[in-house]
Amino acid sequence: AAQQEDLLSARRSLAEVIAAMDKTMTTQFEEAFAAINAHFATCFARLFGGGVARLLLADPKDVLGSGVDITVQPPGKKMQHLALLSGGERALTVIALLFAVLLYKPSPFCVLDEIDAALDEANVDRFAQFLGELAGSTQFIVITHRKGTMEAANVLHGVTMEESGVSRLLSVKMEEERPKEAVL
Repeated sequence: AAQQEDLLSARRSLAEVIAAMDKTMTTQFEEAFAAINAHFATCFARLFGGGVARLLLADPKDVLGSGVDITVQPPGKKMQHLALLSGGERALTVIALLFAVLLYKPSPFCVLDEIDAALDEANVDRFAQFLGELAGSTQFIVITHRKGTMEAANVLHGVTMEESGVSRLLSVKMEEERPKEAVL
């Protein structure tokens, strides 16, 4: 009986700890979600040149188990789910979400592999400009073939193949003076 009571007491104690942790995690998640949602709306509008975007919990009653839905309204279009956008619009929306997370909690460095591939030239320019602004708090390593993104960089590393099967690395430091926040 004493061992059974010890087990039941331990079970109650664990349940209380789990409930307290769930409450803390829910509070922290809700605060982070609200902040990232606000940054997402701002980043989306900047990258699209207007429009509205928001993150919604699929099940607001189960914050920790819920999925996240993304709804957006690019300029001149109706509000729609992410899946209904064109490839370029989806890419730019996901870039806005990535930038929103980086604005909430900057990372020391970030590797972006052809993230701008589906963007048109006007969007590449807005992306590169915004990337330059974020470079003050995060170092970006960007793999790209887009001229607009390369023009925003302060160092370029390229790989070329002069002979079949022999690669050569080229590095170029951009010498022109740029404000610190515009350096990638």
